[in-house]
Amino acid sequence: MTYPSTMTAVRLHGPRDLRVEQISHPGPPRPGDALVRVTATCICGSDLHTYKDARIGDTVLSSPLTLGHEFAGVIEEVGDNALGGDFQPLKPGMRVAVDPAQPCWHCEMCEQGHPNLCYNLHFCGSYPDAGSLSQWLHMPARACFPLPDSIDDVSAALLEPLGIAVHAASLAKIQVGDSVAVLGAGCIGLSILVMVKLAGAQPIFISDKFDWRLEQARSNYVIPINCDKEDPVAAVLKATHGRGVDVAIEAAWADHSVQQSAEMVRMGGRLVIVGISEDDNLVFKHSTVRRKGVTIRLARRMKHTYPRSIKLVQSGAIDPAKIISHRFPLEKTPEAFALNTAYADNVVKIAIEYGL
Repeated sequence: MTYPSTMTAVRLHGPRDLRVEQISHPGPPRPGDALVRVTATCICGSDLHTYKDARIGDTVLSSPLTLGHEFAGVIEEVGDNALGGDFQPLKPGMRVAVDPAQPCWHCEMCEQGHPNLCYNLHFCGSYPDAGSLSQWLHMPARACFPLPDSIDDVSAALLEPLGIAVHAASLAKIQVGDSVAVLGAGCIGLSILVMVKLAGAQPIFISDKFDWRLEQARSNYVIPINCDKEDPVAAVLKATHGRGVDVAIEAAWADHSVQQSAEMVRMGGRLVIVGISEDDNLVFKHSTVRRKGVTIRLARRMKHTYPRSIKLVQSGAIDPAKIISHRFPLEKTPEAFALNTAYADNVVKIAIEYGL
């Protein structure tokens, strides 16, 4: 196979310094790997963290980084013994959704069935591992999940955040009839909303400061709360006659929303934190959670969710692309990040489509 010498990639050089550049093509894949031609990448909240500060948590950029981890593509070439996520051989031309996580599969956590907690994890778009905002990249074949024709490229890229929602709902142990509060109506929050509805939760409260996002959430058994216009804790407690909800799921910026989540939960309730804090601190009042005996769980991405997510989309239980509000070509990615960071033009979710 003949490869071009260079390809287009979008790399972060410092805070808000995103550049469209020509870098070397990755070349042929190694055994067990696949060369993927990327067709779509969606911008995630964690991408915005890295974009704004050139760091996320305690991971700091010290050289240019290609961002992007919610993506889909086409298999261009495979190395020897390249079995996909369905444990079948990958073949050139296959359309795939790609799990950006690259666990070692041999450490204690991987052996116990928790690859999301792998001691040796590599992850697309998390320094120093290059992400999907490039025309091609190498990925472990096991991270590539073949797609049915009914799932388009953008929906396939959204299987990654959908998987996080599936995992968060599993951590929350939602039962039929549970009352649930979701804080944050971005992509993850809206996806979690669908998951808890499918699990039979009702009523469901969802809070956000942007009305256009809350409009996406409005449906039966869902009570939207604009947290800039009313106190979401007071609204939830009033609606539940002071009891609080069985489950609160924080899917915003893990700032004051964490304390709000704790205050919304009933005695003995469950709190799941999905959001990532900008200042790398997790703060809530000790007495609030201690006196209630709250069970607190933090979501570390997801595990074993791609096959389940594919089934959900294929069956029509969820249409992930409904939340896409903007589409940009790869060359306009810096403009897309600037718009997303400013939350301008009623942005909900941005897709970068390589064929535009």
